[in-house]
Amino acid sequence: MLQLPDSPQSLSTRDMPRSGLASVDGAYELCRQVTAEYAKTFYLGTLLMPEEKRRAIWAIYVWCRRTDELVDGPQAAQTTAETLNQWEHHLERIFAGYPEDDYDLALVDTLSKFPLDIQPFRDMIAGQHMDLVRNRYQTFDELYLYCYRVASTVGLMSTAVMGTDARRSPAPWDPEATYIPTEEAIALGIANQLTNILRDVGEDARRGRIYLPLDELALFNYTEEDLMQGVVDDRWRELMRFQIQRTRKYYTQAERGITALSPDARWPVWSALMLYSKILDAIERNNYDVFRQRAYVSRLKKISYLPIAWLRAIAL
Repeated sequence: MLQLPDSPQSLSTRDMPRSGLASVDGAYELCRQVTAEYAKTFYLGTLLMPEEKRRAIWAIYVWCRRTDELVDGPQAAQTTAETLNQWEHHLERIFAGYPEDDYDLALVDTLSKFPLDIQPFRDMIAGQHMDLVRNRYQTFDELYLYCYRVASTVGLMSTAVMGTDARRSPAPWDPEATYIPTEEAIALGIANQLTNILRDVGEDARRGRIYLPLDELALFNYTEEDLMQGVVDDRWRELMRFQIQRTRKYYTQAERGITALSPDARWPVWSALMLYSKILDAIERNNYDVFRQRAYVSRLKKISYLPIAWLRAIAL
């Protein structure tokens, strides 16, 4: 391991020792490939961004994916709390300007260009700690904290890259003030993660996990045993309608923050929001059977929504 100098923050990406590492462009290309392979809808949205911003988003996505795979990937059985503690130390070295592999290098370069704060990254690791010790959530408040840590943090990271529109002041008497859509970024992360949870109920059940709040299952007289057996009946459909309605409210809250973003970020964010929210429509079309049918949005439909997202980006 390299020893940190007294002032590592002053090191630029060009100055760092990179023996055995790719070029910066090569590092970003690796991140692009990972994003394109594992996050197709998300990747489509990034292609609508200016090059520097989309490359930064790819670097952030790859770090988030690597973090998630510590508890959900092929080697997850070997992950302990100490593994996550070591990963957080690795994160600190990245923020100090010392990459240990090509993916790190892309993120270090991103940190030199955008005002990213380390706290959302730390919070995401805290979310992985939750996955290590929990496979049930009693209330929505408990689930909300989990969703914030593993998904809303991504929104906060991304907002720092996308930037805000300085022309949109939250206070007419203070034209220098700039509105930062923090709450809306958090809401979009909550909406996206709830969408993931609803889409993946069956897959999670097969891994022994139930993310839907247990008190809400009880509210609809639906049991853990019913869920594990994939029972789809009127109780389940009413429960899912309730879950989808709440998730759509978070999407609506998130929409209000898009106009505060930099103009060159609005189209991709509108696109990503619209495309991901359409998974909820797919669940409804499948009559809420998320145990036997995968809810997804076809590539043709994704493309068809892009002009609508563009119109919203310029009109709203």
